[in-house]
Amino acid sequence: MAINIKATEKGQPGVAGGGEKKFYATNMISGNIDIEELSEKIALISTVSGADTRAVLYALIDVIPSELSDGKSVKLGDIGSFRISVSSEGVETADEVNANCVRKSKILFTPGKKLKEMLTKLKYHKM
Repeated sequence: MAINIKATEKGQPGVAGGGEKKFYATNMISGNIDIEELSEKIALISTVSGADTRAVLYALIDVIPSELSDGKSVKLGDIGSFRISVSSEGVETADEVNANCVRKSKILFTPGKKLKEMLTKLKYHKM
């Protein structure tokens, strides 16, 4: 299988009017797979039923946010890990840092070994 790419013209960020425009390769998503389909595929290669697999995946959807909101990093083996990252305003002293300084937070995903290996083996095809 190959990742389909296409040429996309983009201007320079932060330059009025876009500045000099160049073409870049961008990937094309070839479809989606949802929890039900993932569950069935997992059931085909394991001894766990699709219903049991779905139950576990839905439980992960409930448990992961709870653990992240407790300040934990959630590690899912070779899949990777999730953690919270915050952006804040800068202040003059450490004593001034408080919850009001936080502007936004986001969830970061760090891929595990198998996903990183997959990235090194990808093939690309221009559409």
